Amino acid sequence: MSAPASPPLAASNYQIFRLPDFTLKCGVVVPELQLAYKTYGNLNRDRSNVVLYPTSYGAQHMDIEWLIGGPDSILDSTRYFIVIPNMLGNGLSTSPSNSPFPPGHPFPFISHVDNVIAQRRMLAEVFGINRLAMAYGWSMGAQQALHWGALFPDSVERIAAVCTSARTSPHNQVFLEGLRATLTTDPNFVEGYFRTHPEKGLRAFGRVYAGWALSQAFYREHVYLSLGYTSLEDFLVRDWEASFLRRDANNLLSMLQTWLHSDISDNDVFQDDLDKALASITAKTFIIPGQTDLYFTPEDSLIEARKMPNAEFRPIPSIWGHRAGNPSKHLQDQLFLKAAVADLLNDS
Repeated sequence: MSAPASPPLAASNYQIFRLPDFTLKCGVVVPELQLAYKTYGNLNRDRSNVVLYPTSYGAQHMDIEWLIGGPDSILDSTRYFIVIPNMLGNGLSTSPSNSPFPPGHPFPFISHVDNVIAQRRMLAEVFGINRLAMAYGWSMGAQQALHWGALFPDSVERIAAVCTSARTSPHNQVFLEGLRATLTTDPNFVEGYFRTHPEKGLRAFGRVYAGWALSQAFYREHVYLSLGYTSLEDFLVRDWEASFLRRDANNLLSMLQTWLHSDISDNDVFQDDLDKALASITAKTFIIPGQTDLYFTPEDSLIEARKMPNAEFRPIPSIWGHRAGNPSKHLQDQLFLKAAVADLLNDS
């Protein structure tokens, strides 16, 4: 398989919210920050049916909208007004791939604080929304949901945080540093960014990712064969390598930096006091780790959940590792998440 000359672009089935002269948490002023978003369902008269569903690492809205649908779906757009904001750095919102940054002036660091502030302004200014019925997210999307709960506790009624953390753990940071080191060994990485599409680096990146995103049991039981792959090598090439070959490498590095430094207490409100930040999340919250997730471990999730005043710990009993939280190919995990969301939304 040969890499495309450049990653394919998404269809233009989304809206753009523009924020002029937006000051990032790092201090850089962006002349016009752009937040791409898509909505599903209808906003009710009193604006009480809003579900925010931010994107995860490397994903755009069309990659995660599979779980939105009717009453039988995890997120029911016949009942709720669901908004997917595309994370900054993902190629649709302001990102390295759509923002000029000359040599010597790399794309600035994006914090989840920047993501949630931009999202909050979009919801208020476009729709008049000031409160969420639920913030739902998986992985980096759930990191954003927890930032919402800590920074804007009066604006969030419920949080479903799937396979994530309030602060990126040291072990998770080791995983991310390994990914970054793997990707940037590609010869197309020059002076801090990729000049051309780094096929070699992205293939290696995908293979490293594959070893972390799924559990030892998943591979031991050869689950990939039931998905239509003919061998382990076929799975690595057609699933993992192919997935990352269609991404922009500079975008991947930007989002990786956001993930690496994700911390709900790293802001002026909490000043690195994680316990204080966790205690501030008053929303009814389900912390939903994957039982076999190798980088957002259930042990780490339980420690954080116990420091939140209104949190329930609900691990997913699955061998699908981190992917248990985005189970587009595994019905049992879908049913678990559907039941958890129903319980959370029906809980008064």
